[in-house]
Amino acid sequence: MVGSLSNRIIVLCSILCLLMALLAGLLLEGASQMRDSLTWVTHSSQVLKTANASLQHLQQAESGQRGYTLTRNPEFGEAVEVELAAARRATGDLMIQTADNAAQNARAAQIRTVVAQRADQLEEVARLARAGDFAGAQASVASGRGRYLMQLVDARVGDFLNEERALSLTRTQIVERRLNYNRWLVLVGIPIMLAFIGFMAVGLIHRVRKPVDDMMTVMGQLGAGDRSARVVEAMKSSEFERLAKGYNAMADELEHAVADQVDSEERLRVANLELSQNTEVLRERGEVIELLGGMAHRMQAARTDEELASIIRVFVPRVLPEIPGALYAHNNSRNLLVPIAAWGGLEVAAAGFAPDQCWALRRGQSHFVVEPGSDIVCAHATTHGDEETHHYHCEPLLAGGEVIGVLYLKGVVGAENRFRLTVLTENIASALVNHRLQRGLREQTIRDPLTSLFNRRYMEETLALEIARASRSGSPLSLVMCDVDHFKRFNDEFGHEAGDAVLQAVSAEMRSRFRDGDVICRFGGEEFTIIAPGTSAATLANRVEIVRQGISELMVQQGGRTLGSLTMSFGIATWEESMERDGSTLIKAADAALYRAKRDGRNRVMLDARSEAIAA
Repeated sequence: MVGSLSNRIIVLCSILCLLMALLAGLLLEGASQMRDSLTWVTHSSQVLKTANASLQHLQQAESGQRGYTLTRNPEFGEAVEVELAAARRATGDLMIQTADNAAQNARAAQIRTVVAQRADQLEEVARLARAGDFAGAQASVASGRGRYLMQLVDARVGDFLNEERALSLTRTQIVERRLNYNRWLVLVGIPIMLAFIGFMAVGLIHRVRKPVDDMMTVMGQLGAGDRSARVVEAMKSSEFERLAKGYNAMADELEHAVADQVDSEERLRVANLELSQNTEVLRERGEVIELLGGMAHRMQAARTDEELASIIRVFVPRVLPEIPGALYAHNNSRNLLVPIAAWGGLEVAAAGFAPDQCWALRRGQSHFVVEPGSDIVCAHATTHGDEETHHYHCEPLLAGGEVIGVLYLKGVVGAENRFRLTVLTENIASALVNHRLQRGLREQTIRDPLTSLFNRRYMEETLALEIARASRSGSPLSLVMCDVDHFKRFNDEFGHEAGDAVLQAVSAEMRSRFRDGDVICRFGGEEFTIIAPGTSAATLANRVEIVRQGISELMVQQGGRTLGSLTMSFGIATWEESMERDGSTLIKAADAALYRAKRDGRNRVMLDARSEAIAA
């Protein structure tokens, strides 16, 4: 009786699956236990890190407090508050992380208590220093209580760390035992599985080889040209019986297949033609991707809007040839789509348009009109001259659900260009997002957060560049140093918030008075610096005098109260070839003129000695 080879394989495979499932179950159980142990080891590591962090932050705060008390530099005082807050947060995190361990949680509570006591003392010393009582602050430091508390903190943290390290060691040993268990399970289980597989393979080969040899003999005869060759030997399984019958039927059909050979060759020719066309499409897409890759690299490196626009104008016409268009970017502050670049002779309105004037942005997908009356026309399309032709395509540029911009194309984008358009919009949207992020980061690094003026670092870099430009061109370059008169009075009488309000009011007034080309910077504290390219000190003095008068007329309001009169003193100097190229000499000259203005009564504009001599 002919048996079924499939049934034999199913039985053998079922046995093999059971063995594999057993081995896998054991391995999974071991892996699960090892994962739990590793989780505890990682938890211990995090607890150790948090405990050390609380101690380090407290030590940093203590160092800052000493520096503040000894040097009276307010920057040290600011560091104390930051580090103390971080130390308190770390002790709070430690309490949360040890909630699963009552003993360690109790030690963490003791650490939080002594850290809080030490932090309170440091804050008290800092408060005395900020109030100007540096003698009292130094006396509090010299009392020795802080040293005692710090030693107590070290002891509490040390006990906590020792206990947690012991727990971590125990958990690590558990992980090693689990790892050894899994290793032995693999070393023993895998050989058993391999032996069983080998046994099954030998049995199957024996059942398969004889029928296969008989069929190979017949197929060899057929291949040699004997079209009457058929399988007549008895097979060893029902599957090979069916295979033999199928082969005989195939041989019977072979003569019919020869008759259909011409038709098959024609179909093959058509298939080859389609393959060639697909190859051409792939080649073209590869070229487009390579072109877009070059464009993407350049857009990622662009630093200004004009550079980005230049790249768009060069590459987009190459990606979508003979299709004029324009790229609009979304201006968040104005909620308008403003043009960045246009190509193909298309004229665009500089004012841009609102997002609700574009159906592509409303729907969040492509919107196009291929012939008059085929779809709704966007309101902004009429500004491009499409009111008559109605042939255009709008592609929205979105990122994370946010409107980044829109790509407007004047013409019909055919099916052959859909791939180009999709990849193009993805690259442009990514570049616009990156460009926006770079511009925001650049503004954060060069702007003073309180006044929104340029900071001192930007001033020094700009001054060196302007000096190099003035040296090459021979054009004058002047610098203004100024500060608020009696600024300390505002902080002492009304508080630091009032002082901030004064600095913001002065900054806004200077921005409105100086030229667009002048670079206004906050030098530090209540001091400001203005770089004025192309202007001599004598000419600049008139402009500065107008600024001085405008500031003296300010009435600053803060918290519903008027802060009183406000004046500023100004010192002006002009760069000369004999000065240092880094601007340090020019800054000193303007600062000396500012000192003279302060000495002569404040609320005035004073030129440095060289500029006064030239003006005279």
